[in-house]
Amino acid sequence: MTEHPICPPTLGATLLENGACRFLVWAPNVDRLELKLLDPEERLLPMQPRDRGYFALTVSDVSPGTRYFYRIDGERDRPDPASRFQPEGVHRPSAVVDSNFPWTDQHWHGIPLRDFITYETHVGTWTAEGTFDAAIGCLEDLKDLGITAIELMPVAQFPGGRNWGYDGVHPFAAQNSYGGPDGLKRFVDAAHAHGLAVILDVVYNHIGPEGNYLGEFGHYFTDRHHTPWGEAINFDDRDSDEVRRFFIENALYWIDQFHIDALRLDAVHAIYDFSARPFLQELADAVRLEGERLNRRVYSIAESSLSDARLISPKALGGCGVDGQWCDDLHHAIRTELTDERLGYFMDYEGFPDIVQAYRHGFVQEGGYSEFRGRRHGNSARHIDPVKLVVCSQNHDQVGNRMKGERLTELASFEQLKLAAATVLLSPYQPMLFMGEEYAETAPFLFFISHGDADLIEAVRRGRKEEFARFHWKEEPPDPQAEATMERCRLNYALKHEDHHRAIREYYQRLIALRKAEPAFVFPDRERMQVEAWEEQRVMALRRWSAGRELLTLFHFGSANVTISLRWPPGEWEKILDSAEPRWNGPGSSLPACIESSGEHNLALVPHSVGVYAKRSAEGYR
Repeated sequence: MTEHPICPPTLGATLLENGACRFLVWAPNVDRLELKLLDPEERLLPMQPRDRGYFALTVSDVSPGTRYFYRIDGERDRPDPASRFQPEGVHRPSAVVDSNFPWTDQHWHGIPLRDFITYETHVGTWTAEGTFDAAIGCLEDLKDLGITAIELMPVAQFPGGRNWGYDGVHPFAAQNSYGGPDGLKRFVDAAHAHGLAVILDVVYNHIGPEGNYLGEFGHYFTDRHHTPWGEAINFDDRDSDEVRRFFIENALYWIDQFHIDALRLDAVHAIYDFSARPFLQELADAVRLEGERLNRRVYSIAESSLSDARLISPKALGGCGVDGQWCDDLHHAIRTELTDERLGYFMDYEGFPDIVQAYRHGFVQEGGYSEFRGRRHGNSARHIDPVKLVVCSQNHDQVGNRMKGERLTELASFEQLKLAAATVLLSPYQPMLFMGEEYAETAPFLFFISHGDADLIEAVRRGRKEEFARFHWKEEPPDPQAEATMERCRLNYALKHEDHHRAIREYYQRLIALRKAEPAFVFPDRERMQVEAWEEQRVMALRRWSAGRELLTLFHFGSANVTISLRWPPGEWEKILDSAEPRWNGPGSSLPACIESSGEHNLALVPHSVGVYAKRSAEGYR
């Protein structure tokens, strides 16, 4: 990171080569600040004030693991806002961390964004142990499946040992119960050894409620804007330069010190910033430059509910220049087509027609009226490279924010599950899977916490009930504070060896292999793609071509056998995937293995099925 014009470049505790340690904290709200060292014996040392509200101190003979607090105005001890490790939790002292680590990924330079096939996972429920080290044991299986990137839900220190991660209050500190900073480094190093990129979910739109002491140090929050979680983080009010510095330094810390390949930016629609140089634009620039400095491909990928292509448009065209964006429209269209979902934001979606719209244009909501919002919503993404849009049929939000945490496994038939998988993995967009989806995991993914504040626990319980009431769900939701709630969410990997669980995993493996092997899937281009739809029969045909290869994919979302007349490009075509075949535990196919087309062909399709044909070339089919 470019050195700050007033202060040393690194916030927090930094070990120096001479055995000393430099401490730097931004605390304009404090009159007097002292460093309270606890190891090997307690010492109270006055911090030296600097310009713009910073305090600094260099102390000799500080070793890795040394515990410390900052004492504010002689009255109260608080952890470091930029703590690198909280070994005893969010309220207890911070620990000095040695940044040296025996990395083995010196030849890893990242992967192109178009190659991302992402697997979103929650460290705490991924394995029985719920740690970074235990998760290393899952890497070989994901590589075998064909996954190329692993997205970790937030790992910044949160209260207790059970949380989705969005209640983090120490943005620089890897969760102690997961294995802390060294555990995360071991995981990333192992992932790179398997050829897998690592995406880290970071939360820059709010700080969790328990253990949040940032406001005691400085103007991290502003009452000019409000979020669903309270006061907004201060990105455009007085002192916002230093707040921006804090979060941008955090982003670069994960990339530099942990070798993270991409940052998923949580809910950027809740980042309020009306400055001439938006924080997100500054952040995207900093991430890109850090990647260049390190000679690695590094990306920023935002979650946004705004359907606003300016987020991922180049800065030169007035955009923020973020590299990618979650796009929920395809998920919502799939969900409303395959299930009875129509409440909440699903009321704006009509199923099959919106799947076709999403395939053609990316966003379903392009500026038309939104019944859910009561106003017009969105703009066009037709000019955007498709690989910038991340799509899925399941993710932590869409599963976990249901009252019972049901996966699509519980809501759709087996054939519909295979159809949904193909709709995502064979789309022109960047596909993402949610942990366990690939073998039809049956465990729910519920909302869970382990707060220590009784009033806060009750507030969370009450808030969840009110949220579900808006969706007209009448039952009593699982207690988010109960340990059993999280335990119900742990994956059962043994399922992948059983009958239809094994079959669907092999089917996912085949879909991913096709996506990687076929140039038309690897290099999506709207100029080399045609979408045709039969709305009454609920059939969509997708024709794509690239590098001398031509593919035609048929998606049938209907529940009855149908026959369609398709204007088929002339030539000899060979079937390379059919979801209805017995090898995928399907009901049996009606699609021929080969088609000799003279320009039009009639095809019979069984319900909820997918078929892919490749045109033979003069060089032969490979």
